[in-house]
Amino acid sequence: MKEKQLIIAARTVSLIFTPFYLPLVGLAALFFFSYLKIMPWQFKLLVLLQAYIFTILLPTLLIRFYRFTQGWHSHEIGRKERRMVPYIISVISYFTCYYTMNAIHIPHVISGILLAALSIQIVCAIINVWWKISTHSAAIGGFAGALVAYSFKWSFNPVWWLCLILVVAGLVGTARMILRQHTLGQVVGGFGVGFVCAFLMILRF
Repeated sequence: MKEKQLIIAARTVSLIFTPFYLPLVGLAALFFFSYLKIMPWQFKLLVLLQAYIFTILLPTLLIRFYRFTQGWHSHEIGRKERRMVPYIISVISYFTCYYTMNAIHIPHVISGILLAALSIQIVCAIINVWWKISTHSAAIGGFAGALVAYSFKWSFNPVWWLCLILVVAGLVGTARMILRQHTLGQVVGGFGVGFVCAFLMILRF
């Protein structure tokens, strides 16, 4: 019974902290915790809605449709050789969101979040050709990298927020290992990839 509850808890954590929420939560954090909070709520709502459509709704629907056409269950698409099409779908969706934001002249400090998330997806897709890597951990690593980068740019102390992110990263990584989707190396590697990609991209903007 305890093992069943542990698996349910791990699945819940994996579902809550899905990688697709990285851009949306990152943008929301910018709008509520930085100088960008002075922007009109209509603008903020438009940006968040656009991010939701292109980085969560669209890739989720397309990946589920792809999984349905292949006759796979949710856990079966986790195999390394079956993850490339979902990666391609995610990369195209993220790039479309970034391109449309640039087309309507969204400030780079905002679209930089999308570029960071896009770079994480691309690097993880390339690595996946040879080695399965945890995109869940990469997304959390992206949060950590972006936080540290913004602390350098805007001169604030990120320690408490970073501690919270590390706790969440531990929960997510443990959940992925309990579900036998990833090894410890794949979890740690994913976090490192996410951290480095987000840190470098955010500093660039």
